[in-house]
Amino acid sequence: MTATPDPDGRDRRPVRSPASPCIGICLMDPATRLCRGCLRHISEIAAWYDASAAEKQAILDRIAARRADTRGVGERR
Repeated sequence: MTATPDPDGRDRRPVRSPASPCIGICLMDPATRLCRGCLRHISEIAAWYDASAAEKQAILDRIAARRADTRGVGERR
């Protein structure tokens, strides 16, 4: 089945909401206030279930940036 665009040309198919980044290792770091498992801030965890797909994607983008910032931290050189 193909979607028929609206007269304005936009596709109105529902947007699939991103899956939660939770990996079941829920331990908050008191210094950063980030979960050590998923790297979400406590406010992002609380907001996740009411967030729109776009807001969830923004949280996932921030997590990816945090991961990139912490790569190599604590590794021996």
